[in-house]
Amino acid sequence: MRALDFLHISLADQCLYGFADGQLLLRLAVSTALNGPGELNGSGCTPRGLHQVRAKIGEGLPLGAVLRGRRWTGELWSAELAAQFPERDWILSRILWLSGCEPGRNRLGKVDTFRRYIYLHGTPDSEPMGVPRSHGCIRLRNDDLIALFPLVPRQCPVRIEEAPCPEWAATPLN
Repeated sequence: MRALDFLHISLADQCLYGFADGQLLLRLAVSTALNGPGELNGSGCTPRGLHQVRAKIGEGLPLGAVLRGRRWTGELWSAELAAQFPERDWILSRILWLSGCEPGRNRLGKVDTFRRYIYLHGTPDSEPMGVPRSHGCIRLRNDDLIALFPLVPRQCPVRIEEAPCPEWAATPLN
């Protein structure tokens, strides 16, 4: 598959749509914030608007690698590890760290996506996709994120919107 040049995340669909040259190439189930959409620091919400991939973290790490503070702990996620740390928000395998592009909406001050540490990241397979359950980030299946990671360049635009995208949800992939 060729490199993507635009990602669109629909909060209504709980889906990530990936495009190259205006063609829909990829559709992945995601899980966004349990608290819904919102931009304020500390809200636990998924920020809306135009963003870009500011950093890519975890290239070459194994499936299920546990990341804390954007660094690999040396651990691999397992049910036993999860039982030891039941309160952890598991960030696994890879991180695509987002930065807002709209000052006053999702960039700078109390609404800064980058300073809120909003990522696209892997999550345990035991976590559901297609329903809002995150603390603000966009969760993906580890296998999906590992496949997506090399296709997304730094500075790739990422639009996060509330509206459903029925035409993209039903369109055959190119």
